[in-house]
Amino acid sequence: MNTTPVYTTAGIRKIESLALSVPNPPPLMEKAGLAAAEIARTRLLTGDRRRVLILAGPGNNGGDACVAARHLHGWGKQVTLVFTGEAARLSQDAKQALTQWQSAGGTIIPEIPAGGQWDAVIDGLFGIGLDETRPLAERYRQLIQQVNQLGLPVLALDIPSGLPSDSGNVQDVAIRAAITATFIALKPGLLTSDGCDYCGEIMVCDLELDAAALIPLDNGLLDRASIAACLPAPRRANSHKGTYGRLGILGGASGMIGATLLAGRAALRLGAGRVYLGLLAEAGALTVDPVQPELMLRPPADLLHPDFLDALVIGPGLGSEIAACMYLEQALHTSLPLVLDADALNLIAQHEELRSALQVRSASSILTPHPAEAARLRNTTVAEIQRNRLEAARNLAREFNCAVVLKGAGSICAFPDGHCHFNTSGNPGLSSAGTGDVLSGFLGALLVQGVSAEHALLLAVYLHGAAADALLEQQHGPLGMVASDIIPAARNLLNRWIGEENPGW
Repeated sequence: MNTTPVYTTAGIRKIESLALSVPNPPPLMEKAGLAAAEIARTRLLTGDRRRVLILAGPGNNGGDACVAARHLHGWGKQVTLVFTGEAARLSQDAKQALTQWQSAGGTIIPEIPAGGQWDAVIDGLFGIGLDETRPLAERYRQLIQQVNQLGLPVLALDIPSGLPSDSGNVQDVAIRAAITATFIALKPGLLTSDGCDYCGEIMVCDLELDAAALIPLDNGLLDRASIAACLPAPRRANSHKGTYGRLGILGGASGMIGATLLAGRAALRLGAGRVYLGLLAEAGALTVDPVQPELMLRPPADLLHPDFLDALVIGPGLGSEIAACMYLEQALHTSLPLVLDADALNLIAQHEELRSALQVRSASSILTPHPAEAARLRNTTVAEIQRNRLEAARNLAREFNCAVVLKGAGSICAFPDGHCHFNTSGNPGLSSAGTGDVLSGFLGALLVQGVSAEHALLLAVYLHGAAADALLEQQHGPLGMVASDIIPAARNLLNRWIGEENPGW
């Protein structure tokens, strides 16, 4: 599938090294600074807005800022440049950028002047060079806090200062940008965890480098363009309910039937031919779903008979009783494609025999943990999972030999071969009970319609968030969005996308 590349700091450094190792290497700093100046001029410094505060740090990000300052000054903008480094310790390129700024008539000052008036700010303090294992020096903490308190639109160069490039996990303070001009390629920290709150609009300035041609692609962006290859084929007229698969959903212990119902309703609306619910709740607790009577209720054991189903979702409302463990163990020993969610993940984390059974499965398995479930599976803390979500997702996929989505802000889809995809859809409206159950239903529906586990995961995750985004626009905000709202919105989008990719079918 075609995808926009995403590179870690090490990957970007390798790309830079390869690009600069040729005869007559490209002037990357000059290109970066000019690109940033163009964005500032066309997006932030329009009309009567001419005054810009620029922060230039002690590394190459500061050099980029000096180049941007020189161009903006040449275009008649009023530039105040705060330089926090030492000229003698700059790299050759950054030192040249600072010298050229001064030769053009520019001056530097060490601190943000009190009482200054500006229309915008350019942040060139750290870029991707920030070492997140060390606390920010007090001087930089204060600079970042001062900028955030100005209430002005900020253009961050490469990545907002204080935001780690690989993890996106802010330890202390970070610049809150309106726009981030990121150079060469996207970085993980822009797309997940706190990056979703600090980066604003992200604009990629590739500096005329083809990153994917220089080093192999490990991570990609999950967006509307990339999921086109994952869509099911249009339905043939000569088809019936059996054509589109038999899905089982096992869960629904006493007091948690709603989770299983949500997953079942989601699966039906996303095209599964037949959906069977195996509820663990006491007999007679529910005999029919009055909202979705098309759902067929069966004893849980029926769903584990050989050849009864084409795929199984297990976990929504499953609980942790002995019966839940027994059914999960049986499911793990089937040859069915599995979607493992919620309590299924917690039980696997608690019982070594279940963990081992999952690790040796030959059939496809998809895990859908949120950070707390991921922490249990990895026998660590939520803070450690969130410290580097990319690493955590990749480790889960490798350990269990499964496709994994680590849910949260900037959900990450990971696969056993190490490839990962960062989801771009979704909003805080998904922060409500039951949305994970709906995602599990989507996954199961795609699996029984013949979509591969990898494509089912990528499509379901992006569609789930895109449906929430469509509702966000319709409902003028995320407040009060509930899981059952997501289902019809996703159905409409999926039908539209299939039609767009197959005009005239």
